[in-house]
Amino acid sequence: MADDLSAPLLSRSRRRAAARAQGGGLPLARIGIALIVLILGAAGVRLALVDDPNGGRPVAEADIDSGRENNSLARQVSAANGEPMTITADPQQYPAGTAPEVIAAPRVAAQGEAGAISSDNPYGLHPDLVEETAEGPIPRSSATGETPFAAYSRPAEAALASGLPKISLIVVGLGINERGSLDAIERLPEDVTLAFAPYGRALETVVSAARSDGHEVFLEIPLEPFDYPENDPGPQTLLTGDPPRANLDKLFWLLSRFGGYAGVINNMGARFTASGVDFAPVMEELGLRGLGYLDDGSSNRSLAQQLASGNDVPFSRADLTIDENPDREAILAALDQLEKRARETGSAIGLVSALPVSIETVASWAAGLDDKGLVLVPASALMK
Repeated sequence: MADDLSAPLLSRSRRRAAARAQGGGLPLARIGIALIVLILGAAGVRLALVDDPNGGRPVAEADIDSGRENNSLARQVSAANGEPMTITADPQQYPAGTAPEVIAAPRVAAQGEAGAISSDNPYGLHPDLVEETAEGPIPRSSATGETPFAAYSRPAEAALASGLPKISLIVVGLGINERGSLDAIERLPEDVTLAFAPYGRALETVVSAARSDGHEVFLEIPLEPFDYPENDPGPQTLLTGDPPRANLDKLFWLLSRFGGYAGVINNMGARFTASGVDFAPVMEELGLRGLGYLDDGSSNRSLAQQLASGNDVPFSRADLTIDENPDREAILAALDQLEKRARETGSAIGLVSALPVSIETVASWAAGLDDKGLVLVPASALMK
């Protein structure tokens, strides 16, 4: 009993000595801290001495061969040395067996060669008609007054002088699907105007192929529809209510996607084209830069014609969308309507998408156009 009563009175040092005597006094906490310090030290030494950015994770290496050359200068050198440019089909978009592995794009004619589209460079762009911006090169009028519209429009003097009713066709939505775009370029007559969306991954190459084949090209610009954003034309859409500077910055981004186009065509835009406050600065910029504007005819509220006239912008409006019903018989019926309008008014402009059935139908229809007493002309020929 006396020992129990006196136990609380033992000093701390005496209790520790008693515990050590019984073998239960190992400094576990200190040992644990020492082990942690050793582990961290070893890891630090390894990081300092071993060059392994993957931290020891397993890594497999494979050669990558890109079918596209992202260096524009290298592309120009390749195009100028007489070798054809090639585009590798996207294996995700075209599984094995559904498309050729390599698609040959027409080579741009070199300086002085028959069929050359310009003597300035392999892509047919005039240095005096290019302005460097933060977004990249965009078109402008030259100091002598030459405009991109005049420089890049396809000549059509003979067709205009013929006195025959004239028809223009504009294919829209090109550039996103490389294979479909190249098929359209190859199958369609040269006088068909081709409009390219600003989002393709190989726009410079595909547009270059179109121009080297003789086609006139336009750039599609996305404009706000009434049901935006439920119906969204794409990135960098010009919006009503945004400051004019914000919309012009978007416009510059769009204009820099590729070069050599005579003008622009709207993609949607019923709300935007009906707002003079928002649309006027854009049309003014197009006029200053010497570009044409082609209205797709989808909105009767569009102010494009009035604004184009006030800013000296070459302008026209599509009369009919040919493939609203993407069926061969329906497309042929719409083409008959376009022919009738051309005979009644002297000219007509049709809009057609890049669907395979539309391209095939238009190509076969155009082959027999001369026998009908009609002439096919590029869109710029009908733009005032």
